[in-house]
Amino acid sequence: MTKKSAAAKSAKAWTLGRVLPWLLIVAGIVGVVCAFVITMDKFQILKDPDYVVSCDINPVISCGSVMRSDQAEAFGFPNPIIGLIGFPVLITIGVAMLAGATFKRWFWIVVQLGLVFAVGFVHWLFFEAVYRINALCPYCIAVWIVSIASFWYVLVYNLKTKVITVPSSWQKSISFIQKHHLDILVLWYLVIAGLILHHFWYYFGTLI
Repeated sequence: MTKKSAAAKSAKAWTLGRVLPWLLIVAGIVGVVCAFVITMDKFQILKDPDYVVSCDINPVISCGSVMRSDQAEAFGFPNPIIGLIGFPVLITIGVAMLAGATFKRWFWIVVQLGLVFAVGFVHWLFFEAVYRINALCPYCIAVWIVSIASFWYVLVYNLKTKVITVPSSWQKSISFIQKHHLDILVLWYLVIAGLILHHFWYYFGTLI
């Protein structure tokens, strides 16, 4: 391998390291804003049960239905409080990385475990919203999107930097993930969108 090709390969390998901080910052900002809006609307509903939130648009896009459900307080308090705690952490990590900070392996493992919880929780919320509550909240969907992206790219980063090690027999799968990370993420989103459209086609189909 020539020096030029080696340098090009090295630069490519570090692309994710340059992009990840910005992704965490943007995801964190979007998440905080959405969590804040949902929290404020939840407080309004608690004060006035008849309060109509701004994103009660139609029978399907109905934030109020989601916010008034039992699932909106899965742990005994409004779910967006978790976002108000967790998303600033992502912003802090992203800013620290841009400033040149490096973190120990244990730190990235803790972050990954936190994001495993987050992505599992948002998928549970997705299932409950679509198949139990039968309503969607645009702010919640935005939180789903950024939570999935944050989980996925921290995982890809941890695999690339060997924070998470895997058996040698998995190397082909890991190489495939690293090569097609964006394709996998887009497919992930399309599956979720497809399930939503399929379930609510009785309404969305009438709009065509």
